[in-house]
Amino acid sequence: MRPENGSYYTERTTTPALTISFIRMKLHAIEFILVIVGALNWGLVGIGGFLGGNWNVVNLILGGWPQVEWIVYILVGLSAVGLMFGHKKECRSCNPSGMM
Repeated sequence: MRPENGSYYTERTTTPALTISFIRMKLHAIEFILVIVGALNWGLVGIGGFLGGNWNVVNLILGGWPQVEWIVYILVGLSAVGLMFGHKKECRSCNPSGMM
């Protein structure tokens, strides 16, 4: 159906549910990335411990700013908690019906 003003372009409206779903999807992606970074960092710390080196990538990058390094560790931990409690309902693989 053609709009009254003759234009085929109409204004897009978003519903609050779509916005909340979009935010949750982005938060889930950020949590996932932070948990992967944290897991890889801990793996490198373990390997470095056996080989006698400091392979803590977060420390090597942010070693001059210990407070920022601690914030990264806190964000990784909070991401793990978020995934632990919200992953099953947010993940398409774990929830075959899709997002929420």
